[in-house]
Amino acid sequence: MTPPTETMNPDETLARWRAEEAAVRARLQTAPGVASPAQVAGRSGLQIFQALLAGEIPPPPMAVTLDFTLLRIEPGFAVFQGRPGLTHYNPMGTVHGGWFATLLDSAMGCAVHSTLPAGKAYTTLELKLNLVRAITDAVPLVRAEGRLVHGGRQVATAEGRLVGPDGKLYAHASTTCLVFDQALR
Repeated sequence: MTPPTETMNPDETLARWRAEEAAVRARLQTAPGVASPAQVAGRSGLQIFQALLAGEIPPPPMAVTLDFTLLRIEPGFAVFQGRPGLTHYNPMGTVHGGWFATLLDSAMGCAVHSTLPAGKAYTTLELKLNLVRAITDAVPLVRAEGRLVHGGRQVATAEGRLVGPDGKLYAHASTTCLVFDQALR
């Protein structure tokens, strides 16, 4: 779990966040892609994410497109980090709400997926997002933390928060996910 940012100043927190991301990115495969059925067969959700973080499974193309990455995964908990940039701007000169939503959907969905046994998958049924503060490229990094609230046989729920290195909350969200048997391609 991320240590509280209140104990560090924003510059120290930002330096720590950058170092954590650099360590993760150094282990990732360079080319994004989609895991093959053989790479995920017989693995639990948590094992799939551990393989991704070890560089055994390629990072998803969406993460490259939107400049974010999975940093940490534990059962029922996921941390993603994103770098807001001009390519994510809406016409009003701030980061588009869809970028917020994608980071939070990823963090919450992966928190759910990390608790699933081998052979199970999920999809987002509902996403509720509250944008509480605008983001521009003046904010160097943000973190989306997703936490499982309920993990059922067919339905799971999670909640998430998007925060900056100064501890400011930019958005919070909740999700409902459908859990089902995984059909390998």
